[in-house]
Amino acid sequence: MTNRRPPAIQVHGLEKSYKELRVLRGVDFEVARGGIFALLGSNGAGKTTVVKILSTLLKADAGTARVNGFDVATQGADVRESISLTGQFAAVDEILSGRENLVLVARLRHVRNPGGIADDLLRRFSLTDAGGRRVATYSGGMRRRLDIAMSLIGDPAVIFLDEPTTGLDPQARIEVWQAVKDLAAGGTTVLLTTQYLDEAEQLADRIAILHEGRILVDGTLDELRRLLPPAKVEYVEKQPTLEDVFLSLVGTKS
Repeated sequence: MTNRRPPAIQVHGLEKSYKELRVLRGVDFEVARGGIFALLGSNGAGKTTVVKILSTLLKADAGTARVNGFDVATQGADVRESISLTGQFAAVDEILSGRENLVLVARLRHVRNPGGIADDLLRRFSLTDAGGRRVATYSGGMRRRLDIAMSLIGDPAVIFLDEPTTGLDPQARIEVWQAVKDLAAGGTTVLLTTQYLDEAEQLADRIAILHEGRILVDGTLDELRRLLPPAKVEYVEKQPTLEDVFLSLVGTKS
């Protein structure tokens, strides 16, 4: 009999304050290995603070968190070797070509055959034809895909994507969504923060709604939909959308 693998991410009782502002008020969730977990919330809900704590960029005031089996507070070096973090804006060098960006990161991470790794990632993210062009000529979606490709160098077990489609047009968002789906299909665990309801619906295996520093609900899309009764119009059952669930829990500001 084989033991169930522990979750890729375990968060219990996480708290963080900045002077009088309580940003996180006891956050709890777990992320299964190889899945896409969406942390959904409005601006200021605490999503980026959670990611910074999990990636060892920030210390929590209370609570515990483990990533890939390592404690973020006491085993920071092991956590950093296990993860990659992609922030809200693409961290690419516009002067270099796409391939040169990938080779540079591969060399910085001391991996073997940086050129071969760069070519493989260009293929995986449909950037081969643009690989020799300066990144300054790339569209927003291409830059974001390149940014995510760079984050895969070194084969991290867990990738944090903090608002990965902020500022992108609809076509670019779809390109990034496909890239994220491909990551999970390849076995990488993805923690995605977003304020876009449709993004969480499209990508996530599980969704947690973070509001004012607390997790209001955590479940699959179907489980969240069942929190609200279906509306009936002319005897046709209509399932509640994720937007209905979100607004019912968070409420609207007057």
